Amino acid sequence: MPYTPYEKLNLQKKTVMIIYSVTVKVIPGIQQDWLNWMKTTHIPEVMETGYFKECRMSKVLEEDESQGVTYNMQYLCESYSNLMEYQEKAAPALQKDHKKRYEGKFVAFRTLLKLKEEFRVGLEFHEN
Repeated sequence: MPYTPYEKLNLQKKTVMIIYSVTVKVIPGIQQDWLNWMKTTHIPEVMETGYFKECRMSKVLEEDESQGVTYNMQYLCESYSNLMEYQEKAAPALQKDHKKRYEGKFVAFRTLLKLKEEFRVGLEFHEN
């Protein structure tokens, strides 16, 4: 019996999910404070809402960081309706907290994506 590509490469296929992508550029000088607050307060609070299954934080690679440093958070949600409920019930207060703490020191934009497929071959990444 022939193998599917998933079996042959031992790939794991995830269910289709919605990615709530938040990109934030913070001004120089607050990066460490912002990063610490995001990791210890904001992201845990977002995850505690129960609407998301995981979050990935990435630093955008830029040659010139003189205007600020950019990060991207990708929150994975099981359905579009769950995301809409999060945006209605939980997001306003969480965004207000972020704005109050860092007003005038960041710019942000949000993008919604539908995850079609994900392919992995036993890759694990952990940054210290």
